[in-house]
Amino acid sequence: MPRSIPRTYSRYSRDAVALLGGLIRAARKERKLTAQELAERAGISRGLLQRIEKGDLKCEIGAAFEVATIVGVKLFDADETTLTRQLHHVDEKLALLPKSVRKGTKVVDDDF
Repeated sequence: MPRSIPRTYSRYSRDAVALLGGLIRAARKERKLTAQELAERAGISRGLLQRIEKGDLKCEIGAAFEVATIVGVKLFDADETTLTRQLHHVDEKLALLPKSVRKGTKVVDDDF
């Protein structure tokens, strides 16, 4: 059975997740919420919340975003209306682009 290659992450990704986790933890403490209370509000386990706060890269992104929203950590440096407007802009742009991307086939030059 082939062994799986361990996943590696860029320094930028590791730092971004660590920053998000730290911001979530600080906001939770400022709001005087226990880890258990926040986990219950988010519908996740306390262990998952602790992993999010520690910057574990393998946590579900939806759970991390939900926890951030609950404690008031801004995502994408935008308020809700700006975020919605940007989402519509991206949807419009995607509608104009091809549905899939394929590499062009290489033309074989077999003339000798």
